[in-house]
Amino acid sequence: MLEKVKTSTPVLILLGPPGAGKGTQARKLQTQFGLVQLSTGDLLRAAVTAGTEAGLTAKAVMDAGDLVSDEIVISILKDRLKDTDCAKGVILDGFPRTGAQAEALDELLAGSGQRINAAISLEVEDTAMVARISGRFTCGSCGEGYHDSFKPPKKDGVCDNCGGTDFKRRADDNAETVASRLNAYHAQTAPLIAHYEGQGTLKRIDAMGKIDFIAQELAAVVSEAAT
Repeated sequence: MLEKVKTSTPVLILLGPPGAGKGTQARKLQTQFGLVQLSTGDLLRAAVTAGTEAGLTAKAVMDAGDLVSDEIVISILKDRLKDTDCAKGVILDGFPRTGAQAEALDELLAGSGQRINAAISLEVEDTAMVARISGRFTCGSCGEGYHDSFKPPKKDGVCDNCGGTDFKRRADDNAETVASRLNAYHAQTAPLIAHYEGQGTLKRIDAMGKIDFIAQELAAVVSEAAT
């Protein structure tokens, strides 16, 4: 039987393919509502650093070059939800990714009298995502982000922020890889959409517009869901 967790933390899920703006919008929600953004990568790194039982188990798995199991991730999330900074609510970014993970998360939350308050799907067009992601690059000195079409430096080859001239592109930010990642996302996320739609918690938001407008729509959903 699952141990009871001493919190009634509102739990929201942010769904969306690579480049949909999940990270940007999650940061805005953190600032506006005091939510804590939780991503699988951050959870794993924090647990390993803290040396928790689940974190040490995860480290051993990762050191062996294997994928961390759903059970370990759920265990780490369970520990994290007990922390006092999560009391105002959490927004899960990138988890769950599969139907099995969604069911495991439901079980975890049910054990503490909690539930998913809203699963918010940022809806985007695949062709636009390929163009958006494959044109990204950053300043190698300060990390300022740029885009070939949407946000080039004001002076070619020179960072607007720090004047640096060393720019970097992620190796996987190319059209072929992005298209493959989008296909994988849709294949994995289809059961999630059905799962949360069946629960009545799915909210869809058109994420092709301006960032501030999308943020307003998200805020309205969060305000309703977290009450």
